[in-house]
Amino acid sequence: MKQIQKISEAQNYTAVNTGKLTDIKGYLLELGPDIIIPGKVFGGRAAGTTGSEFSFQVFAPGQETGFLHTHKRHEELYFFLGGKGQFQVDGNVFDVEEGSVVRVAPEGRRSVRNNGSVPLIMLCVQYLCGSFDENDAADGDIVHASVQW
Repeated sequence: MKQIQKISEAQNYTAVNTGKLTDIKGYLLELGPDIIIPGKVFGGRAAGTTGSEFSFQVFAPGQETGFLHTHKRHEELYFFLGGKGQFQVDGNVFDVEEGSVVRVAPEGRRSVRNNGSVPLIMLCVQYLCGSFDENDAADGDIVHASVQW
C-alpha cells in the first residue's frame, strides 16, 4: 500500500508528497471493517494541518462513493483535477469534470461517481464552516526581503 512521503519539515512548515495523481489509486483507506475505500488518502495529519483536512481520491470508471454522507461542523470544497463524473447533493445530480469545484455545507447529503471512461481525480478540502469572513482575504502580509534561492 502506498504511503505519503515527508519531503521537508521545520518549525513553520511541513512538506509532503502523495505521489503522482494517477498513482493515488494505490492508496487504500480503511474507515472500519465495513468501509474500505480504494484510491483515497487523507493528508492533513502527515502535513501537520491545524485548521483543515484534505484528501485525494481517484475513482476508476464505474466507481462511486457508495454512500451518502454529511458533516456536523465541516464544509467541504471538492476540486476535480481530471476525468468526468457526477456529483450528488441532497438528491440533485449534476455533471463534474476537470476544473469543476463544488462547495457543500455540512448538512448537504453528498456522493460522487465516475460514469466516464477514464479515472476521475478529486481533491477534497474540509474546514470548519463559518470560520472565514470578509477580512480574511487581507490576512496576508508582504515580507519586504529578497527571495534567496
